[in-house]
Amino acid sequence: MTTQEPILWTKGLERRFGGVRAVAGVDFTLKQGELRCLIGPNGAGKSTFFKMITGQLRPTAGEIHIAGRDVREAEPHAIARLGVGIKNQVPDVMNGLSVHENLWLAASSKWRGRQAAAAAGRVAERLSLTPILDRLVGELAHGQRQWVEIGMVIVAEPRIVLLDEPAAGMSDEETALTAQLIREFNREMTIVVVEHDMQFIRRIARMVTVFHQGRILMEDTFDKVVADPTVRDVYLGRSMGA
Repeated sequence: MTTQEPILWTKGLERRFGGVRAVAGVDFTLKQGELRCLIGPNGAGKSTFFKMITGQLRPTAGEIHIAGRDVREAEPHAIARLGVGIKNQVPDVMNGLSVHENLWLAASSKWRGRQAAAAAGRVAERLSLTPILDRLVGELAHGQRQWVEIGMVIVAEPRIVLLDEPAAGMSDEETALTAQLIREFNREMTIVVVEHDMQFIRRIARMVTVFHQGRILMEDTFDKVVADPTVRDVYLGRSMGA
């Protein structure tokens, strides 16, 4: 359930690469229990924003607060311990290990022995991965690999889940199932999704934040965002049609 208390907020968040401001003074607030979608053209700063939140990139300026703590200088493992899990745009699975081994290793960050195995089994069942637990991840279809990686994020029961393009490269059927799974997980976890597939966003969106040139251009409901002339001009345009 969404509460008014922010679980994540940033103020004046900025990241420069040389003379380029990839993220340029972002003020962002995420309430506990929210399902927020981030959209924007390539290069808008979405993935850089994600990486700063999780400690993969150090901000040039600004503040990041998670669960009441200032994490601007925190290392990724310290942020993960606060209950933040991320699925990056580039897959982060171990192809030479089985589905079960990938899930078990991720679960081992929180549990040991039988508890880790049980947690891996529960997540596999929720993601319909039980029939392929013994298969090597490198042999799986793209959609199944995506689900394994999502499973590796949620198996530790994080408070905040950040998903960077979870539906990329999926079939229509896989995309619909992924949207359903994200809605189900949102009953237990706060979720932020970066995605370009607007039909996928339509299935899951509660509130949409639009990034453009490193800044937040607009925040509103899906219908209001896609109807906004400025948003359509800078991002949606032909991808949404009339």
